[in-house]
Amino acid sequence: MSNLHPSLPSDYIVITHTPGGSVKARLVRIGNSRGIRIPKPLIEEAGLGPEVELELRGDEIVISPVAEPRRGWAEAAAAGHAAGDDAPLLPDSTSDFDDTEWKW
Repeated sequence: MSNLHPSLPSDYIVITHTPGGSVKARLVRIGNSRGIRIPKPLIEEAGLGPEVELELRGDEIVISPVAEPRRGWAEAAAAGHAAGDDAPLLPDSTSDFDDTEWKW
């Protein structure tokens, strides 16, 4: 296969992407491993950051953004407070456990 651009190495392929479309890429050597170059528009469309999660589903490798625990919790709490929907998580207890059962 000839290069798409004469100044690029033989294992480098320029990939174009249209939103919602599929993309073909070639595996390239990266040390003792192999990798792919993902076009910037595809990275942005998928919401990928500097780290990704890889999952094998059958014969497909799925690349997804790293899950961020508690992402958006602060904003949700602020919105709930602004709406007056910030009642205590646990109802008032009528138990006297804390007063009688603890021994120090």
